[in-house]
Amino acid sequence: MPTVLSGRALAVTATATALLATALTAHAATAETSAAATTDKVLVIGIDGTVLDRVKAANAPNLNGLMAQGLTAKSTLYANPMAATSSGPGWSTIATGVWPDKHGVKDNTFAGKNYTAYPDFLTRIENAKPSLNTYAAADWEPITSTDAGGPIFSAKVDKRLSLKGDRDGYGTEDPKIAAAASAELQGQNPDAAFVYFGQVDGAGHAYGAASQQYLDAIGRVDVMVGQLLTAVQSRPTYAQENWKILVTTDHGHTDAGGHGGSSIQERGTFVIAKGAGIPAGSVRSDVKLVDVAATALAQVGVDPGSAIDGIPLNAPDDNDPFDTLRPNLQGRVDETGIPAGVKGFTHTPPAGWAVDNSKMGTGGVTEWAGWAFATDEFWSQAQRDQWRELNVRSRDVFAVADSDEWDDKSHTGSYDSTLITPKWAVTGGTTKNLTFQTHYHHEAGQTAQVLVSYNGGTPTVVKSYTADAVAKAESLALQVPAGATDVQIRFRYAGTNNWYWTVDNVKLG
Repeated sequence: MPTVLSGRALAVTATATALLATALTAHAATAETSAAATTDKVLVIGIDGTVLDRVKAANAPNLNGLMAQGLTAKSTLYANPMAATSSGPGWSTIATGVWPDKHGVKDNTFAGKNYTAYPDFLTRIENAKPSLNTYAAADWEPITSTDAGGPIFSAKVDKRLSLKGDRDGYGTEDPKIAAAASAELQGQNPDAAFVYFGQVDGAGHAYGAASQQYLDAIGRVDVMVGQLLTAVQSRPTYAQENWKILVTTDHGHTDAGGHGGSSIQERGTFVIAKGAGIPAGSVRSDVKLVDVAATALAQVGVDPGSAIDGIPLNAPDDNDPFDTLRPNLQGRVDETGIPAGVKGFTHTPPAGWAVDNSKMGTGGVTEWAGWAFATDEFWSQAQRDQWRELNVRSRDVFAVADSDEWDDKSHTGSYDSTLITPKWAVTGGTTKNLTFQTHYHHEAGQTAQVLVSYNGGTPTVVKSYTADAVAKAESLALQVPAGATDVQIRFRYAGTNNWYWTVDNVKLG
């Protein structure tokens, strides 16, 4: 006869069934979460001496594909006396995430290098997370070998491959680098890797960046870039991994061939990036070479804080108001040395800001008649080799007062212009921190002052520059007086045929 269950037994059975269902649901959710879990990894590909516009013109489907699938960002370098536009400073800047005034490498002798204080990003990863696997491969010896002043990537890196391609000609060992790195990427388990190719730079030296041979070299390296990408995508665990791919270069080349100087062609660099959080087909003007290391570190969860100059590509936009002016920039007026097609200056300040030219002389070079807003590509070409190229810590559009260039055309009176911020709300009795990037070149006879006024009162000087402040991150503590509800900052520069002052990313924190 059939078994009859009591009401109590039925209740127990129902409870057990419910508990089992709950357990099964939890187990399924855990399994789904485990399956969806990803491991963050990063690959940085360095291609020596490569001009971005020539990459776009070459038969380079892999590099151009990365641009279509991710970010393309042109950038410019320093020049002497900060450092030459050569490989030692360039790769040191990329690897360490700091500018040459910190890492100390000014040329290919590596004299003055300070990798102990500013190590490469793979070494920082090893120091912070030694369980992660790091890899570096190059056929320019200073990158991974102790020869010729290196290595840029230290002995702490788990695995380093160093070939001597520079002994027999630039990049002759590139195919071996590509094969070895591809095997490592596909068959082993690197969490962060750097792979270098040198032959494009060799073609630039031998034939010039305008040559067909230079395009051919880019095409050959593009095939090797494709090998690396295929190796990553062929990993057995690729579906559970989150890869960020970055491609960059250490300097540019002239059309005739060569680098090391201060021309915009030699200073030209780029960053291409693909990965989560990077919109396909995006283009940015605020990215710098130091951001490569910062992005690689962020990708694997290492935060160097303020120890490096770079900013991760995924970092929130700081909403610098000067950068909003880029669509309004115009071409040259009086500065005939700047190429006609370069749109890089305006006198119209961003919303809420103002320029007071009531004490400004009349005439002079139009572009610099009072505070202007400009890009590095525009301003640095106004006159080369006068330290304008050293303004590396400004990004995209910045404010510039340049009495030296203004004086190059007849005028009456002297240069005296004041840049004024909006009124920012404050609370009396508190301390506010005024931060900005500045690049100031001093000469007797000029003045540069930061002034502060509260509640519309008389501005008072809180900072005067009496010596060079080259590419500096400035921070000024402001003691807000009791009863103050707003503050306004002024940047006043005065002088005639002296030098200049730039200001960028002004924040009150």
